[in-house]
Amino acid sequence: MIAVEAAAEAASIGITGDVSGTVAAAYAAAREEALLPLLLTVPSDAVVQGSGALAPLHEAMRATSRRPREVILVITGDVAARDRRALLTGIDGLRTIGYLVAVGGLGTSHVPLDLIADAAPYALVLSPELMERVPRDARRNAVGEAVAHMAKSLGVHVLAPQVRDEAQLTTLRGWGVRLAQGPLLAPLDWRPSHGRVHVPLPVPAEPQPSMIDLGPRVQEFLMPAVTLGMHATAEEVVEALGTEPSITSVILVDEYQRPRGSVERSRFLLSIAGPYGHALHAKKPAHRLADPPRVVPKTTPVIAAMQVAGKDSARVYDDLVVVDEVGRCMGVVHVGDLIRHVADLQPAHR
Repeated sequence: MIAVEAAAEAASIGITGDVSGTVAAAYAAAREEALLPLLLTVPSDAVVQGSGALAPLHEAMRATSRRPREVILVITGDVAARDRRALLTGIDGLRTIGYLVAVGGLGTSHVPLDLIADAAPYALVLSPELMERVPRDARRNAVGEAVAHMAKSLGVHVLAPQVRDEAQLTTLRGWGVRLAQGPLLAPLDWRPSHGRVHVPLPVPAEPQPSMIDLGPRVQEFLMPAVTLGMHATAEEVVEALGTEPSITSVILVDEYQRPRGSVERSRFLLSIAGPYGHALHAKKPAHRLADPPRVVPKTTPVIAAMQVAGKDSARVYDDLVVVDEVGRCMGVVHVGDLIRHVADLQPAHR
């Protein structure tokens, strides 16, 4: 389970259909130089109004050098029946630009379930009001578990906000929820650390630097992983890849959520699309077409992670799988993001 930075909480959205709060949160995150995937709240009315209402958001992304695929836009607020078509059109537009789109307020907001199916969001975000009563309220537990089960059937992630204690976390794990944020995972005053980490070295025979700059860790570049069980078929992997064009890999995990295989999008689809590919592979286990996962602990420095990526020239740009202390999959890191980060640092060292 990972904590996702919800910078939108730093600024409230006041006017219906106005994205000024969202824009303020984006600039606040830029001032903190946060490298984590950004979670921003957008009112459903703004999405319904179309590109004109969302233009300030797009400009904020450009001004802060944020790539859309690094941003999860959480659409919140009740959805009127008359706005359904416009909302779906707006979501398609955001997805085309590259944003990851989530639907928020699940459990308390008025969001028709068939609308969720039609919208095919990247994630569903449980409402804070629902989480406040988990796990003490058995009925609210049933609602949350039902949302998690529905999301799994739709191939959609679930994100739980405002996780404050271990009991909530244990309940979420029981539901199969792997994305969460809240005070338990990071204090309210937590900010990304960009300082140098100094490690004392033995005194060498010749003068050498006594300190080493390890730089940021891979967990700061973490993206949610799309995971399937080891017994998933190739056809199920095709369906998972089809939910979002931004998905670059599917990680096959065992019953303990430990990565056992990595299915890279391009190579996998080439195998399926080749002569007789679908007939040969569709109904058979996907692990036949998988590669061994390239695993890195969450505390691995970026430079060390890039060395792992470079060990196999045929898989240099395959996603790295980030694991926690007991080897469970936390998410993936795109090697291209690591390369861009290192390249951005070069002028400072010249």
